[in-house]
Amino acid sequence: MSTVTTEETFAHPALFYRSEAEYTDRTVAFVREGLAAGEPVAVAVPGPRLELMREGLGPDAGDVTFLDMTEAGRNPGRIIPGVLRAFADAHAGTRVRIVGEPVWAGRSDAEYPACAQHEALINAAFADRPATILCPYDETRLAAGVLADALVTHPTVIAQGRRRASEAYDWRAVVARYNEPLVRPPGTDVLAFAAGELPRARRYAVDRAASLGLAGRRLQDAELAVSELTTNSVVHGGGSGTLAVWAEAGQVVCEVRDAGRLTDPLAGRRPAQPGQIGGRGLLLVHYVADLVRVHTGEEGTAIRFWLGI
Repeated sequence: MSTVTTEETFAHPALFYRSEAEYTDRTVAFVREGLAAGEPVAVAVPGPRLELMREGLGPDAGDVTFLDMTEAGRNPGRIIPGVLRAFADAHAGTRVRIVGEPVWAGRSDAEYPACAQHEALINAAFADRPATILCPYDETRLAAGVLADALVTHPTVIAQGRRRASEAYDWRAVVARYNEPLVRPPGTDVLAFAAGELPRARRYAVDRAASLGLAGRRLQDAELAVSELTTNSVVHGGGSGTLAVWAEAGQVVCEVRDAGRLTDPLAGRRPAQPGQIGGRGLLLVHYVADLVRVHTGEEGTAIRFWLGI
């Protein structure tokens, strides 16, 4: 199974599989193909799949970087900077090969739109970079809509051992489709803030999050993320904004809205450059949160993040 041709700079195939045996055979062949070509190889998949691949690779596993995607990629928004670009940038000037499985059965309804946008944005983040990123999809456990989205976010598809171009490929369409309005729960308290009121907004968020069960490092993460987002609202979002904090499904949710508009689809998903001053706020939020969702449009921008209690 060849997954890349010599004329491609960046290759981003989706692998549709129907059994553990097929998964192992295809991904192990992909990894060994890269090792034989002298390419650095990383595997970022859910924990049980890691073990399948380690066993399938045998002694070759020692030449591969392994990451549990349920931890490294719990928040889909940090996969590009914290997993894919981190590995590629560590091997600058060399073609890299990565197995990345960000979508698995068990992802929540809140998480999936961020997963789909992530898969689409890989194509922008790696345009013209020498890399092959293979994304497995479980045909037997994932919804039909998820599999249909994979055809839109991946220029090529591998199914039953055959590689073909995806006629549905249009990654920008998926980014736009999942730029969904974020509706707050009815009755949610909202705090308005403006320049000079950032400390008050931060204290409000910390007190509210603590009352909902956040503590220790998680509470510090909430304070950091709210501080970054409210500062961005004052500096880039029209000078003011609103803040809301509530609990749902064992998590604390914080949301900041303002009148600004994000025009860069990769905002918050590029690794910080050495010596970079500013421009790290949304990136930091992606790193500390379990999930981040963004809606932006003519009316402004809402950024919502989740932290497990």
